[in-house]
Amino acid sequence: MGIVRVLVDGYSLLHHWPELAPGQVRHSFHAREALVAALTQYQDSSCTPVTVIFDGGGAPPDTPKNETARDGIEVLFSKKGQTADQIIERVAHLMKPYGEVLAVTNDYAERETVISLGGSACSCENFLEILDDVVGDMQLGVAKHNKLERKGYKRSG
Repeated sequence: MGIVRVLVDGYSLLHHWPELAPGQVRHSFHAREALVAALTQYQDSSCTPVTVIFDGGGAPPDTPKNETARDGIEVLFSKKGQTADQIIERVAHLMKPYGEVLAVTNDYAERETVISLGGSACSCENFLEILDDVVGDMQLGVAKHNKLERKGYKRSG
């Protein structure tokens, strides 16, 4: 079985991706929105569902509750007293009958826990390389398709 879902520790990835939403506080609405937009591109390119989980206990009062399927990405906020890691572990366990999940976090202990539950895990840095490759391949494919379409349009005109 292949990867059936990517589980992203949202703040872990934001802290290791300073180029995303430069100048924005890592726990800000704008940084989270930029991350969701980037993960949407990844999901669209890879055809693998993505869930991003943010630690919600210390979030500002204006932080929304869980938002399912916004832009195709499932966005979850942990409850007070709960961590994103706990949600990732629970989902990894629950998804086991359906296939492997990929957990994205720089928390080594969390990666080892997900692996022990039958999933896969990678560091934020490795995932960013994967994301660049997958999204880049899609963009190249779209550019090639558009070029062929333009040629066909010019010939038929």
